[in-house]
Amino acid sequence: MANGICEESIFKSVFLKHSEGLRNFLYYKSKDLNLAEDLVQEAFAKLWEKCESVELEKAKSYLYTVSSNLFLNKVAHQKVVLKFEKAPHSEKDEQTPHFLLEEQEFKSKLEKAISDLPEKQRIVFLMNRIDQKKYREIAEELGISQKAVEKRMHLALSQLRKIHNNV
Repeated sequence: MANGICEESIFKSVFLKHSEGLRNFLYYKSKDLNLAEDLVQEAFAKLWEKCESVELEKAKSYLYTVSSNLFLNKVAHQKVVLKFEKAPHSEKDEQTPHFLLEEQEFKSKLEKAISDLPEKQRIVFLMNRIDQKKYREIAEELGISQKAVEKRMHLALSQLRKIHNNV
């Protein structure tokens, strides 16, 4: 009996369900959106190659494991700067140039502080604050306990508060 994941419609639904979260996870690890997107494609290609041996219920876990391994292989000694898209401000005309300059400086310091967080803390922080994932969901995706997620988040927030108080 053929595994259901090898059916194109089921594979497509797995892709639609998990590709964005997987891409974000890899982006937070690598700080490089293009690399993250490439690794997602590679992970899904490997899933397709192994579709006969991967059960549908284990597809998500398989994807995260494969993509983490791909990431480790590709960026073992590489360091990249985390980039954030700048959100447009509709009230720019009403704000003083001084305020805009201070705001930009604060954003730069915050981006640097987030980028400087240890990888495990940064990933948890961004998955929670950007993807709006609950600690339980993060724990499942990373294969760690919810307590570990809570500890990493606490450490990340403590570090960011120190930076904020110095600004």
